[in-house]
Amino acid sequence: MTAPSPRNMRDYAATHRDFRWERPEHFNFSVDVVDRHARERPESLALLWSDESGRSQRFTWQGVRQRSVHAAQFLAGLGLKKGDRVFIMMPRIPEWWFLVLGCIRAGIVFMPGTPMLTVKDIRYRLVAADANAVIADVSCLDSFEGLAGTGRVETWVAVGEGAPAPWVRYQSGTVGTAAHGETFAPTRAEDPLLIYFTSGTTGMPKLVLHTHASYGLGHVITGKYWLDLTPEDRHLTLSDTGWAKCAWGKLFGPWSQGACNVVYDFRGRFDAPKLLKVLASQQVTTFCAPPTAWRAMVLQDLKSFDLTSLRHTVSAGEPLNPEVIETWKAATGLHIREGYGQTETVVLVGMFPAVEPRMGSMGKPSPGFVVSVIDDAGQEVKDGQEGDIAVRVVPERPVGLFQEYLGDAAANAACRRGDWYVTGDRAVRDAEGYFWFVGRADDVIKTSGYRVGPFEVESALLEHEAVAESAVIGVPDEKIGQRVKAFVVLAPGFTPSRDLAKELQEHVKRTTAPYKYPREVEFVTELPKTVSGKIRRAELRATPSKPE
Repeated sequence: MTAPSPRNMRDYAATHRDFRWERPEHFNFSVDVVDRHARERPESLALLWSDESGRSQRFTWQGVRQRSVHAAQFLAGLGLKKGDRVFIMMPRIPEWWFLVLGCIRAGIVFMPGTPMLTVKDIRYRLVAADANAVIADVSCLDSFEGLAGTGRVETWVAVGEGAPAPWVRYQSGTVGTAAHGETFAPTRAEDPLLIYFTSGTTGMPKLVLHTHASYGLGHVITGKYWLDLTPEDRHLTLSDTGWAKCAWGKLFGPWSQGACNVVYDFRGRFDAPKLLKVLASQQVTTFCAPPTAWRAMVLQDLKSFDLTSLRHTVSAGEPLNPEVIETWKAATGLHIREGYGQTETVVLVGMFPAVEPRMGSMGKPSPGFVVSVIDDAGQEVKDGQEGDIAVRVVPERPVGLFQEYLGDAAANAACRRGDWYVTGDRAVRDAEGYFWFVGRADDVIKTSGYRVGPFEVESALLEHEAVAESAVIGVPDEKIGQRVKAFVVLAPGFTPSRDLAKELQEHVKRTTAPYKYPREVEFVTELPKTVSGKIRRAELRATPSKPE
């Protein structure tokens, strides 16, 4: 099977060399992007929504524009103004997109949160971010119990019926006769756009501030070059509305390129067969999912689903194991191309369509970014040497980089090293310019004088048929510093046993360097994860040892 030709990047080296950031004085995604598509292609499909029950809705560019104007009018009518901060917690329903675009249009700073947040989580966010208002779906209202009077919040908006006071009901609609017209004060490129709360593996979430340019313009890189989108595409990214990945693949990325945004709303546990059916029925052409979803999907009989509409598939969130990529490619002919970035950035490194795939590699630096591997002194290391992944911010700061951690001088100082922004992840760059992920700086295991990245051990484990998922940490050891410990979720049909633990240990010894094998193996039914699906290794490190 021959892989489809890329649409937007034919020559990686030339594109990276010639790319220049657009740096306008004013920018507003709703006005400059959505309204433009509505003028040029008013009846083209912009949003294709469906849910588990089989319901579906279709919205054209003109319809999306009208509903975003209505949302902006509604919010302004409640007294919200440019610069105010609104916390939004909603499932994957169309109103989330309309209200977010309304906030952007009116210059209101929106702050997404996943519906999985607890009352404690929400209270922290409302106070830490100085929120002025809350917008929530009625299905989420229990999570706000007792929060009236928290911080500076004066406005409470509910989407749906049956919300009690002080909630004000929002009903989606098109442009009405509201006192506030369609035109709002223009936003400067450097004005605040949104605040994300990082889903870190340790400590309380930091507040990541993005400007209208850093995300609205920055994600052109994500949508055009990594997702490889055109106005003819139907793109689906598997993501909760509270994650930064939603901005990457369900908002700024696809809509910057005029692609149709395909949204599948499910509320329970991820169901791989159902999603595969959606990819087929909605004729999705480009698709992005996190590694946890990819691992579940390749366990299915992929040949039984009609996936012929797909031409491009990608993964992000954590590194994807090579055996998953191989299984998917054998079934579909498509290579799952990785992308690396953070809540703080757009895509920084990617296996772009014009880049020859290297199994297990993150890819190469994105156009518009100088990305390198540096040492503790802020100097670039030699190819083949491990170091910290960093983005050059001097003499010119890239557009697609966050503005700052709000109210956290220590965090802002910690992420700078000379002329570089340091991501906190470690990697190796080879002689051909490919990056190879090692792990979070605080996750790297030091054992018997060696440095071991969790990912390489996890990849080795996943090559064994008994392993569905794994996570590897280092635990203190008086003799060797740290010993490697693996937490393993078994595939269907396998049961925990001492013999299986030994078999997995021997498998890792054969698959990778023997010193990397897990001296402890603990079987678990699931792995602790952040709300964005990343493994919480800090929580695993606090778990008492229970070796099989």
